[in-house]
Amino acid sequence: MHQVAFFCALFKSVTPETIGYLCRVKQVDYLIVGLGLAGIAFSEQCLAHGKSVFVIDSGVAGASRVAAGLYNPVILKRYTLPWRAEEQFDLARTYFKALELKLKVPLRIPLPVRKIFQSIEDQNNWFAASDNPGLKRFMNPNLIQNQTKGLEAPYALGQVNETGRVDIVTLQKAYASYLEQMHAFAKAVFDYSQLELLEDGVVYQEIKAKKIVFAEGYGMRQNPYFNKLPLVGNKGEYIVVRVPGLALDAALKSSFFIVPLGNDCYKVGATYDWTSKDILPTAGAREELIAKFKTVVQLPFKVIDQEVGIRPTTGDRRALIGQHPHYAPLAVLNGLGTRGIMAGPLLAQYLFNHLEHQQSLPPEIDIMRFPKKFG
Repeated sequence: MHQVAFFCALFKSVTPETIGYLCRVKQVDYLIVGLGLAGIAFSEQCLAHGKSVFVIDSGVAGASRVAAGLYNPVILKRYTLPWRAEEQFDLARTYFKALELKLKVPLRIPLPVRKIFQSIEDQNNWFAASDNPGLKRFMNPNLIQNQTKGLEAPYALGQVNETGRVDIVTLQKAYASYLEQMHAFAKAVFDYSQLELLEDGVVYQEIKAKKIVFAEGYGMRQNPYFNKLPLVGNKGEYIVVRVPGLALDAALKSSFFIVPLGNDCYKVGATYDWTSKDILPTAGAREELIAKFKTVVQLPFKVIDQEVGIRPTTGDRRALIGQHPHYAPLAVLNGLGTRGIMAGPLLAQYLFNHLEHQQSLPPEIDIMRFPKKFG
């Protein structure tokens, strides 16, 4: 007897269509929405602990895709360290090294990060900060005199130790291919109306998962389960310029960043727009970045591209991590802001341990610091 007919005879209330659907259902431990830095980091946590995943990503350019990809542990505007900086930094370096080996593609590009000093006072502030016990590891007290043709840096430069750049575009492409080989990836817009909540998990189309983790970046504003959380977001724009003869061998920080991309090309940015939330490039941002670039580089250049992303930021500059208080299978990993390279692996680890082992989240990042947002 045909298998479907057999089951129908056995279970009178079950239709052939239902059985056919059940045969097609893919069951996983975690359904993950978003393949930016957060989504990749959480996928890696799951796979490293023997958990199965399925990832859905729209492919629309997000903050991760346009970010410069620098890993720099020092906030150079104020000469301070971000939250749990050393823990973030050391885990991120190990994480990206392991990803390179796993994906068999080069991802890390050694790249010094140097601050262009604006005055003698700026130099003195650097010296004072570099003597701070927390910053001493990362801030080199020896000034670097400018020897780059076409670069304006009359007060010398200060170098941050142990920095570099991650090729995020290559990472996302390689990771999507890796998931596709496991039949664990779909390029699609997530449709919240098709998400069914069960007592023991969720069903989305033909996927059944024990839990779903939303790592959508600013797209969380459209998420009916988490959209009341205070994700502010700000629009950042970059330009890519070609400057023959500049020959920078380091990323430079003034009031903006200049990041070498190779072949005489440099990423320049970024702007911060807290009001507009579209992903359209603007002439105003382009002119702003061109004007800033001209204050530092005195060589002819050509703008060859302009990129836009919405950074998932919060008012208190802390991530949004945790489990929905009313729907246990739902969780969120968001609000990484401008430091997703460093923060992603540690935050993913926190969330995984919270969901799997009921470990408490650090209160600074726990979404339940905003209990009123869940009614």
